[in-house]
Amino acid sequence: MTVTHKVDPKNEPVKQPARPPLIKIMGPGLITGASDDDPSGIGTYAQAGAQYGYALGWTLLLTFPLMSAIQQISARVGRVTGRGLAGNLKRFFPAPVLYGLVGLLCFANVINIGADLGAMAAALKLMIGGPALLYVALFAVVSAALEIFARYSRYVSALKWLTLTLFAYVGTVLVVHVPWGEVLRKLVVPHIQWDRDYILTIVAVLGTTISPYLFFWQASQEVEKEREDPKAHPLKGAPDEAPAELRRISLDTDIGMAFSNLIALCIMITAAATLNAQGITQIDDAAQAAEALRPLAGQFAFALFALGIIGTGLLALPVLAGSVGYALGEALGWPVGLAKLPHRARAFYATIAVATAVGAALNLTGIEPMRALVWAAVVNGVVAVPVMAMTLAVASRKAVMGTFQLTGMLRVMGWLATAVMAASVIALILL
Repeated sequence: MTVTHKVDPKNEPVKQPARPPLIKIMGPGLITGASDDDPSGIGTYAQAGAQYGYALGWTLLLTFPLMSAIQQISARVGRVTGRGLAGNLKRFFPAPVLYGLVGLLCFANVINIGADLGAMAAALKLMIGGPALLYVALFAVVSAALEIFARYSRYVSALKWLTLTLFAYVGTVLVVHVPWGEVLRKLVVPHIQWDRDYILTIVAVLGTTISPYLFFWQASQEVEKEREDPKAHPLKGAPDEAPAELRRISLDTDIGMAFSNLIALCIMITAAATLNAQGITQIDDAAQAAEALRPLAGQFAFALFALGIIGTGLLALPVLAGSVGYALGEALGWPVGLAKLPHRARAFYATIAVATAVGAALNLTGIEPMRALVWAAVVNGVVAVPVMAMTLAVASRKAVMGTFQLTGMLRVMGWLATAVMAASVIALILL
């Protein structure tokens, strides 16, 4: 068998461009997916497992292709146009509509930030003791300071490595007893209860998994990535860069969202196998879930779960606060971008600091964290529907995307994701 190689006119072998290593390809999609499993999300998935056992695992199989599609679409909008999501929506939709949606996004994100900080502080207190409110302040200051003052490339690299903390939940599910036959059966044969609490939990899971802040964050990170690379340009004006970039976005996003949903499923299974199996059907937050694991699954499972809460919180806080900054800044026409020096984007960085500070202050109010968390997830689920529809409308416009306007299966999956989110919200309203 003869192997032939491409040759140039001088009959010398032509070197094919080397495929970049996977760690170089992974970036916005991986970080976005991993940040979805924040302490607030952990609390929601743990509550679903504690309350309904393995009955809601199917929701995470459903959300994977839908979540991957809408995140790819958001990323494409950013990479093709060189603008973030809010910047593109601003061009085609009435200002009051955009401001209303951004306001609801900010509201839900600040509650999530507060719940995440509270869960991280509670987890650290469980591990080493000490004052939880001091830990809330410490985590808030460290997260905001790094996001504002750290060099962008190093900061993003740190976020990428922080995604490894999510493997704590794979470790946890492997050290507890799980009836895998029952898990697999309920994954593929959903059992749906037509009552308000069950539908509310489904909407909360969907709203936690397919969240508007993820759309804004990933689109903006594609813009940041392009601006940081002097050889890169918005694809609308540089179509020769498109094949490699669109493949990268697809692979990065698919792996990131698969990773996110796998971890969420591990959390739900762990809670079902331990808490639900012992008749514990109500938890207040992720830290309480970790504490409940200690007598049921041992010190090792408790430590893994608690460390995961802290690690994922450090990953999610900048994404939550940053997406507030991007959405509000683009809507109001401010200079935005984590690669900018603080004095060149004062309002953007001030928004990040204020969102983090207000979230931290919520821990002083005495609001029941799990109730606030579930309703924040519901708000996310409701807000996601118009944001997804508007994003799809923008991505389908040739005036915005040029030759990269949305077509084919990705467009179908995007509208299917929107329809599923809308159906869950309508079901909640009607029940």
